[in-house]
Amino acid sequence: MQKNKKVVILGGGTGTSFVVKGLKYFPIDLTCIITVSDDGSSTGRLRKEFSTPAVGDIRKVLSNLSTLPDEIRDVMEYRLKAKSELNGHALGNLVLTSLIHETGSLQTSIKYLSKLLDVKSKVLPLSEDYLTLMGETVDGEIIEGEEEITLANKKYKEFFYKEEPHVLPEVFEAIEEADLIILSAGSLYTSVMPHIICKDVCQAIRDSKAKVMYICNVMTQPGETDGFGVSDHVDSLEHYIGKDEIDVVVASNTKISKEMADKYADEEQKEPVKIDYENIKKHKFELIEDDLVTVSDGTIKHNSLKLSADIFSYLMR
Repeated sequence: MQKNKKVVILGGGTGTSFVVKGLKYFPIDLTCIITVSDDGSSTGRLRKEFSTPAVGDIRKVLSNLSTLPDEIRDVMEYRLKAKSELNGHALGNLVLTSLIHETGSLQTSIKYLSKLLDVKSKVLPLSEDYLTLMGETVDGEIIEGEEEITLANKKYKEFFYKEEPHVLPEVFEAIEEADLIILSAGSLYTSVMPHIICKDVCQAIRDSKAKVMYICNVMTQPGETDGFGVSDHVDSLEHYIGKDEIDVVVASNTKISKEMADKYADEEQKEPVKIDYENIKKHKFELIEDDLVTVSDGTIKHNSLKLSADIFSYLMR
């Protein structure tokens, strides 16, 4: 009997959770490696109070990987409404934080919660450390913390950690054994960069026999990737992992309506990421473009099943 292909996805937050939501239905051996340096919202408050790695991105991924009915999965995403310090906390964040204090390990806590949510895939934190993401702007200013990096509305030239990260050995094992390594859709600077600013992770990716795929974002990130085309995203990633290390890029060619584009421009200062064909010709990566965008609840998202089908099709070549 032929074994399933092994896929490793590196990312965090909404982007990655949405990608794996579709991938879980395909016959692959999936490992998700999730960043732990988020310091905003409920996650940031818990992280500061209990000195734990960030749990919010992991919660989102576990929720979307769960094979339980939506009604049960949604409980993990429920945010408490209270007139106390509990207000705004996602229930799943409280569960994971409690498990960390019971087990002494984020990795063990993820295993327990995976059983409760009937998650078939493996989810690993990048590290068990309390990590702080740092960004250096083009004019030399140092910005501390993921939330501040996003809110500062600056152009960045370099990212690094305040602390020396200790990456889990299982992360390197997964990368070494992978048939496909995916740099996930999601915030370029705060979801994907936290992985590849680790030199050992970059070296592991370069040493792996696996192909490297990047799933390009549909929309730009205000203050971070304004005006970026597909090739600009790739250039930012290859600044760390090395020139021409990305083998294939998946990008959406969906025609977004003017009404929807104007809404995003006015409300969120975001614009569609353009497939800049002339610049892409200067690179060696293969471009897979498809109609991948869907509009749900008035927001633009990847069609997770269609995106996953494209990923699986590439994997099966």
